[in-house]
Amino acid sequence: VQLQASGGGSVQPGGSLTLSCAVSGRILSINSRGWYRQASGRERELVAIYTNSGATDYGDSVKGRFTIFRGNADLQMNNLKPEDTAVYYCTVRNGWNSYWGQGTQVTVSS
Repeated sequence: VQLQASGGGSVQPGGSLTLSCAVSGRILSINSRGWYRQASGRERELVAIYTNSGATDYGDSVKGRFTIFRGNADLQMNNLKPEDTAVYYCTVRNGWNSYWGQGTQVTVSS
């Protein structure tokens, strides 16, 4: 199983990007899909995640600006800020494994 994140890039403050996470291989009994990010010198943090039980959660700093879409877990990021600069990782989890993509760089600067 491999996860391939895409859609990152460089954008000016206020801009938008959409990240996608392609899954190759089969993952049984998925119970959540989402995104985390890690900025240089900082710990990895939650961006957005949804569960099969219907819950959706966002990191406090992205609420109201980012949207995760159920099904494909695309991450729509609007009104990007310099502090959103990070490597973004997609993840898929079932009851016994967490799968991670290689990360895609998002850089927000003027």
